[in-house]
Amino acid sequence: MKVVILGKGEMLSNLIEGTIDAECEIAGVFRYERVAFSRFKLFLHDFFKSSPAYTLIKQYKLHEIKCKSANSECFKKEILRLNADVILVGTWNEKLKKEIIDLPVIAAVNVHPSMLPKYRGPNPYLQTIKNMEKKSGITYHLMDKDYDSGAILTQQKIDILPSYTGKELRERTVFQARLLAAETLKKLQYGLIVPVVQNEEESSYYPNIEPSEMILDFENKTAEEIYAQIKAFHPWLPCYVKVKKEYFIPNPYRIEILDIEHNKNTGNIIAKDYKTASITVACNDNKALKFKDVKLYGAFKCFFTRFYLQYFVNIP
Repeated sequence: MKVVILGKGEMLSNLIEGTIDAECEIAGVFRYERVAFSRFKLFLHDFFKSSPAYTLIKQYKLHEIKCKSANSECFKKEILRLNADVILVGTWNEKLKKEIIDLPVIAAVNVHPSMLPKYRGPNPYLQTIKNMEKKSGITYHLMDKDYDSGAILTQQKIDILPSYTGKELRERTVFQARLLAAETLKKLQYGLIVPVVQNEEESSYYPNIEPSEMILDFENKTAEEIYAQIKAFHPWLPCYVKVKKEYFIPNPYRIEILDIEHNKNTGNIIAKDYKTASITVACNDNKALKFKDVKLYGAFKCFFTRFYLQYFVNIP
């Protein structure tokens, strides 16, 4: 079975490995960097910061598709020339047109990092942790005219451990995608999968994060909710603790929730230690968050974090 893989980042490299595990022929690989970058920028990217997927393409001597869009005439001709049985998509920011989806002999399959129909949208890793879910998942589904709505082929639940940030959940999810790729492709090849239509009554969609959500809201959110938000946003977006006109960026791996007596200092720093670059901020639920190893926002200001904490941060 001939498979053409579209994707980027860790998901793409794991889908390449999973397709090889399934003993399928990889007819071509289309990296999203070719859509997002100019030719010169891509050259610099590959030369100075070669991605794991690009390394695999070179290692396995795979055919790389060099088009500027998955909806282009160039890509359409490549799929027809390669006589692809399956188009396998994992992490792709273009919406594929129906004429492209209909090109492969068997199916166009998308890999979505959630248990569909729940958590449709661009970043389920972030949203599931932000909402303090205990489980996430990976779904292989047929592609159709809408995002993440096609019939389900295979699924696998994934536990979200309390220590996980978005980074750890993504790493675990893409590895599970590799394991599930072998099973899914083999079953597709022999016609052993019956697609299951998604239940729209159980569906949920989460859009991209708004910039305003990056400012931590101690007035209206509990300590647990704020902690979950910081973990969820890492490694894509920083969160900010606003102190007067400055902003501190917390380290998602150096946070502790403390019990405190009721006070009227919600949102204020109630303790600090400039030696460890730590601040403790009161929340609205008789708890506080102790942030260790914080940094001032700014290319140069970050080097003066301890100095600023020592001399410019006052405890009420």
